[in-house]
Amino acid sequence: MDAAPSPPSFAGLRRTYEGQPLREADLAADPVTQFSAWFADAVEAGLPEPNALVLATASAGGRPTARTVLLKAFDQEGFVFFTNYESRKGRDLTENPRAGLVFPWHPLRRQVRVEGQVVRLPREDSAAYFHSRPYGSRIGAWASRQSAVVPSRESLDERYRELAERWPEEPPMPDFWGGFRVVPSEVEFWQGQVDRMHDRLRYRRSGDAWVVERLAP
Repeated sequence: MDAAPSPPSFAGLRRTYEGQPLREADLAADPVTQFSAWFADAVEAGLPEPNALVLATASAGGRPTARTVLLKAFDQEGFVFFTNYESRKGRDLTENPRAGLVFPWHPLRRQVRVEGQVVRLPREDSAAYFHSRPYGSRIGAWASRQSAVVPSRESLDERYRELAERWPEEPPMPDFWGGFRVVPSEVEFWQGQVDRMHDRLRYRRSGDAWVVERLAP
């Protein structure tokens, strides 16, 4: 009988996190302005996919799941991404319109967490973005019933070809596709520090104002 494999060792993966201190006095008055500054730092640092985020949702029954999506816009109203409304995340957000976002900017020893209510974008806003996408991505939105079981890769490719022949120039936006906005109620900025004494500052909405709180690391 073969011996059980040895458990993996993570000793070689240990890191010392050291960054500039993050103090309350350093923060912008609101979290979106602060996020904009950190996002600009991530872009300037050349991070791959700085707008990639982990989106966490839960079904009406409380079953959680998470996946990576791309942030496509943000402003004082919230953080925007697009998807198939019939996908797993689309169904979750329709049943239980709350979400968590994580921006893992590891090379900068930074992380941003967002929690909030989720609303669908107006159809005209989704259409404006849809028609700005490359042609192939627009056909792909029609060809893929996201999260559905498919018989084969070949069936997906055949569906794509059929739709490209149907709309050789300008495919319309599908009724099942569009944007979501996460309206933040909490936004946490995490800056790594030595000895695991990290800086965690959280904006929490209180009425019409933002309260800043320091959290233990």
